[in-house]
Amino acid sequence: MKKGEVPQEGGYLEKARMTEVLYVTDENDRYTTEKSSGWDAKNSALDESMALIEERVQAAKTQVKNGTASPIHYFMEMNKMDWNVLAAYVGKWAWFVKADAKPKNFARLSDKNLQKYADAFGIPADELKNFDGN
Repeated sequence: MKKGEVPQEGGYLEKARMTEVLYVTDENDRYTTEKSSGWDAKNSALDESMALIEERVQAAKTQVKNGTASPIHYFMEMNKMDWNVLAAYVGKWAWFVKADAKPKNFARLSDKNLQKYADAFGIPADELKNFDGN
């Protein structure tokens, strides 16, 4: 793609005040970079991905409200993490994290462990501990 042909069709990247860096060729056929605010195909894919993420977040929130999941699950989804990523952040095996995310186990977590999760999510431990899905 030539430098002057980079699409600037807006969409999700523009709404988030972000750009994507693409490799393009300049007038001397040398590779350089150019910023793009997106194009239709990319915008459609991003919109669909964000909608799926929002569905997962809302489902986790409902599960917390119903008492079938702990706040760990909600904040993990909210931060676009999976079990392995969260486990790496808190320094535990993924199966320990899954166990901690069960409501009964979550209620028994020590303040030290709650703080590890809160730090991973970038929130105060009290917010994590007291989140009820509302």
